[in-house]
Amino acid sequence: MLDYGTLRLIWWALLGLLLVGFAIFDGFDLGAAMLHPFVARKDVERRMVINAIGPVWEGNQVWFILGGGAIFAAWPPLYSASFSGFYLAMLLVLIGFILRPVAIAFRGKGETPLWRAAWDWIFFVSGLLPSLLFGVAFGNLLLGVPFHFGEGLRFAYEGDLIGLLRPFPLLAGAISVAMLLMQGSAWLAGKSEGAVAARAGRIGALAALTLVLLFLAAGLWIAVGVEGYRIESAIDPSGPSNPFGKHVTRAVGDWLLTYARHPVSAFAPAAGLVGALLAAVTLAAGLNRAALLASSVATAGVVTTAGFSLFPFLLPSSTHPDQSLTIWDASSSRSTLGLMLAAAVFFLPIILAYTSWVYYVLRGPVTAAAIERGDDHYY
Repeated sequence: MLDYGTLRLIWWALLGLLLVGFAIFDGFDLGAAMLHPFVARKDVERRMVINAIGPVWEGNQVWFILGGGAIFAAWPPLYSASFSGFYLAMLLVLIGFILRPVAIAFRGKGETPLWRAAWDWIFFVSGLLPSLLFGVAFGNLLLGVPFHFGEGLRFAYEGDLIGLLRPFPLLAGAISVAMLLMQGSAWLAGKSEGAVAARAGRIGALAALTLVLLFLAAGLWIAVGVEGYRIESAIDPSGPSNPFGKHVTRAVGDWLLTYARHPVSAFAPAAGLVGALLAAVTLAAGLNRAALLASSVATAGVVTTAGFSLFPFLLPSSTHPDQSLTIWDASSSRSTLGLMLAAAVFFLPIILAYTSWVYYVLRGPVTAAAIERGDDHYY
């Protein structure tokens, strides 16, 4: 039987895995939506972009649902605090997710250029809005979120939506947009053909290089201008889930402590940088399979860099640092984590297996000729 501290670490790693899966798989859906008005100039080209993600986007969103479910079950205080504090931001994200299928479905209900152009731009917004806000959310985590717990662990959030849009979180949002543009470009370059694939490759190479520059800028900013969080009191990995039982200090550079204590974690930012550079080269050279692999490695590296930097914090408090939520004091009970782990070990391979099968069945590019023939299964 695994001890409580080990179960907490495993679920922290599983949560990271789900976030990486969401960023890679639904990331190219979001990226394709953002690219849609720029890589496709004719109606048949726009339909190629939509059909490149049309059969898989719903399945890809399962990663987001699993991530939310994991937070709800494994880290209840984190779920209540984050979904309450970021309520308006999460509402905007959900609006973006809702707009995607609406735009895909309603675009084909009319044939006038104005009608389709309007839904094309709504489709673009459905990709841009969540991409930007996810990055802004991670940026705010690194700065700290203004919240505290009152009597009876009643959560109190002291910020607002405008307060989330500070310079560093906006930089993090730009990183997220560049990263998902790269991922969407890598997907479209291999899933489409002709001019669409060529334009996607060019935009993707530029997005990958932009990601490298923005990622380096964020790292430098964190090193010299962002106060990180550190637990100064003794840590009991198997102790009770009580956010009041620790002392936390803040100092510039403390977010880099994980890399000093565990040098192996430096592979995360290295993967983000090297993967993005390789994605830029392979996209420019038309090596589409290699580009998607490199882009996915870069995406995983960027997401895990945020996780390693925050460790062991899940939601730092900027107003009451001692009440910050960490993996050691915000989890469910040992029995709950153990039962959930058994379920994850059983169901996660099934999800991966059917996802792999779907992508195998749907392999190959979407062609203009097939769309123009009027095949029933195309949008």
